[in-house]
Formats: sequence, structure tokens, C-alpha cells
Amino acid sequence: MSYVDLAPSARELQDVRYLFTDIDDTLTTKGKLLPQTYEALWDLCRAGIAVVPVTGGSAGWCEHIVRAWPVAAVIGESGAYCVTRRSGEVVFDYWEDGGLQGERQRQHLQAIKELIAQQSRTFKIAHDQVFRLADVAIDIQGHDPREVEDLASSIRAMGGTVAISSIHINTWIGNYDKRSMSERVLTEMFGIDPADMPAVTAFVGDSRNDAPMFGFIRNSFGVNNIIPVLAQLQHAPRWISLQPAGLGFADIAGSILHAVGETAPNRWVQAEQ
Repeated sequence: MSYVDLAPSARELQDVRYLFTDIDDTLTTKGKLLPQTYEALWDLCRAGIAVVPVTGGSAGWCEHIVRAWPVAAVIGESGAYCVTRRSGEVVFDYWEDGGLQGERQRQHLQAIKELIAQQSRTFKIAHDQVFRLADVAIDIQGHDPREVEDLASSIRAMGGTVAISSIHINTWIGNYDKRSMSERVLTEMFGIDPADMPAVTAFVGDSRNDAPMFGFIRNSFGVNNIIPVLAQLQHAPRWISLQPAGLGFADIAGSILHAVGETAPNRWVQAEQ
């Protein structure tokens, strides 16, 4: 048996300046952003740590977040684009060309609708699809994991890239994901030398679609609700919080802030992979 490290040391986290994080069931708790979690985001911002949510969420969500939350940028629709504010304006930087990605999405959405109609009438396109610019989201809450994987396999067979979160199958046409866009943001937006990335970055996630980020960022954290899917991850988080979801994120933020000299340390749980 192998286990994630019991707890991070302050020395390991003392140079963290960029915190990437998933949103659903990582920042949010049962769909809500708790006051403790929102305060943790502000504490990180005040300490000079740039927070970058990395989500499968739609463009509509991303625009709201970059306007209203204390974040440096938002990576949306599983890496399709990065959203920032520049001179007061919201700017979308696409992985490729926005028009090209939009046309691929239109064709892929039609193909997914036909697939669902033929194979599994119980699945539905996510309600926020109208606010998406590059991917297709399918609601999976309440579905058997085997049914979810069967649908995902069918989408892969038709050429779609698939990422499965705690709430959606996200699928798109293109050679990007959360990791590739995060790396681009670090190098091109923040100007970080690749050699410095392991020390200055951290990531928090909760689900299968976060595995590429767990493999990319050395200082990787899972909130406690990730434990049931650990065995399904190609790359697992290095540390796991005692608390789930947004409360776990607040603990993780506290440990990072303690390491850079801001707050008291928090607790951790050892979890079997």
C-alpha cells in the first residue's frame, strides 16, 4: 500500500505564490461558496498569492468570477481559454482561435445530442450549456458511475476529449486540458521560468478531471471528498485535507499562509491511495 504524505511542511510551501484550484466541490460546498472559503480567498490575495481557479465551468461563470472574486485569472471550460481583467475590461485568451473553437463546439454539441438520444436518454446537456464557448457539458449527478464511463467511452470513440468531474462530463475537440493551459498561463502571463514552477505553485482539486494537475504541480492538495476516487486517478494529490470541499480549501489556504508567515497551521489526514 502507498499513502499520500501526512502533512506539508512550512519549508515545502514557503515559496508558493500561485495557487491554482478547482471550483465545484473544491471551493464550493454542496454548490455554495461558504464564508470561510471566500475569506480564505481574500486572505491569500492580501498575502500576495495569486489564485487562479481552473474549472470546467462555463464562460458565464468565469466572467462573473474574474469580476467579483479576488482572483488573478480564471481558466475555463477545462483549458479552452483564460479569462483576465485588463484596464477594467474582461479579456478571453483562447487556447487557439475563438472562432475555430466555437465552430468545433457547435458541431460537437450536435453530435453529443444525437449520441445521447440514441444511447442514453437519461443523460441531459447541462443547463449552463448556453453560456459555454468551447466545450459541451453533460450532467452526471445521480447516474451510476458505470453509465457515466460508458457514455464517456462512446464520446472518446467519436473523437472527443473527455474530462469527468464530480458533476459533469466535459467534452471538447482540441488538444488542451487544465494542465496545458495552466502551464501557458504560468509561462506567458506570469513569466515563470519552468525551473521555478515546482516551488512557486500549488494546486487544490477533488475529482478525476484534476489528475493532470496533480501530476503537473508538485505541491498538490486534495480536499477530503476526493478519497472515494483516489484509486481511479492516474496522478493523486500529495496531501489531503481533513475537511471536505470548501472547508478543506480553507485549511489548505491556512497552511500555505502559515508557510509564508501569515496564519496558524491546520490539520491533515493520511489517506490510502
